[in-house]
Amino acid sequence: MNIAIVGTGYVGLVTGTCFAEMGCQVYCVDVDEEKLAKLALGELPIYEPDLEVSFRRNLAEQRLRFTSVLDEALLRAQIIFLALPTPPGAGGQADLSVVRAVVKKIGVFLAAEDGYRIVVNKSTVPVGTAEEVAGVLRTWGLEEGRDFDVVSNPEFLREGAAVNDFMKPERIVLGTSSARAAAIMRRLYEPFVRQGNPIIVMDNRSAELTKYAANAYLATRISFMNEVANVCERTGGDVDQVRLGIGSDSRIGKQFLYAGIGFGGSCFPKDVRALLHTATGAGYNFQILESVVRVNAMQRGLLVERVRKYFSNELTGRNIAVWGLSFKPNTDDVREAPAHDVIRGLLAGGANITAYDPEAMPNTREVLGNSIAYADSAYEALRGADALVICTEWYEFRRPTIEKMHALLRKPVIFDGRNVFSPHRMARAGFEYFSIGRPQVTRAKT
Repeated sequence: MNIAIVGTGYVGLVTGTCFAEMGCQVYCVDVDEEKLAKLALGELPIYEPDLEVSFRRNLAEQRLRFTSVLDEALLRAQIIFLALPTPPGAGGQADLSVVRAVVKKIGVFLAAEDGYRIVVNKSTVPVGTAEEVAGVLRTWGLEEGRDFDVVSNPEFLREGAAVNDFMKPERIVLGTSSARAAAIMRRLYEPFVRQGNPIIVMDNRSAELTKYAANAYLATRISFMNEVANVCERTGGDVDQVRLGIGSDSRIGKQFLYAGIGFGGSCFPKDVRALLHTATGAGYNFQILESVVRVNAMQRGLLVERVRKYFSNELTGRNIAVWGLSFKPNTDDVREAPAHDVIRGLLAGGANITAYDPEAMPNTREVLGNSIAYADSAYEALRGADALVICTEWYEFRRPTIEKMHALLRKPVIFDGRNVFSPHRMARAGFEYFSIGRPQVTRAKT
């Protein structure tokens, strides 16, 4: 099949590359000429494991092409995917201005061309967006079902595992009332679900809500466990043991039960706020999600307060090392990263920050600039620091040389916002070690 992907952000690049990997001819469209030039040379603007090899292979085999001319891509495409930015507005609602502008251009093109096209909302969009897109296309004299159909096809890609998620999806959700569109979309996705995972066809509004509901529920699990962790700290419990106890219940499951300093990224915060906005607009007070947002904001501040308390509320001149800047491991994405809020809190107290992240330092530099120092390695960040704060659980942070850490730190103090280490191990190694929701183990004397 010939496919157009409008937008070459995270979702667009992964979607386009994976469809090309399955033999589709993919034309990716963007307005950023500089970005397109780099993509045409095989340079990816994002870090995502396993993406680069597939991307370069399909680029070389000319199944993956890039253009800034929308009509050039539309001319060849039977299916048009909209992978466009939908940033949150002031009230939490998704901003659809870019989507509307592109759909108008698609309408102009289709009105001058013969043939049937499917327009697919791949971006996370509010309930009712498919109907709005169809309405815009109809203003150009186009007939739904004859000239076009609109399909809601939300993505469920985890940053850091997006390629595997796309190539082996747990489910495909298609929102459409058109049997013709559903049949074509099924053919497109059948190679990805050969192991029997379902392609679920539903109405557009339900499909749009499915994405928001999924992310909001996962965010709720995270905030719930962070609240449990806070109770554990006050009652002497161990959140890791509680997690094992409840995660073994098949009704609950093991995922998204890790305590820490909260969730971030481009999806969970935005989608929770968008669903809240949708509920409010429908006259419903979604109280659980309001609590999820409050807890997530509070959790980041707790780690800062813990550092402040340890240093008797005097951070001025203290040198603090920070490990991890991305919102999660295996990505360079720093959007709404908890690490950035923690750093801002420490800077506000007068601390000097030296940070390290395997992938996210360039993106952090664009946000925080030179307000912090950037180390060339995890160990280099520790040199002469009064404490280490861990904000992202990158694999390389899990098995460091403990003795080297102890030697480099001015004070052997660790504030672990992701529960990377064993409290007993760190105590035996002579550290003062503070984690989330686990009892502090008294430091062994050295």
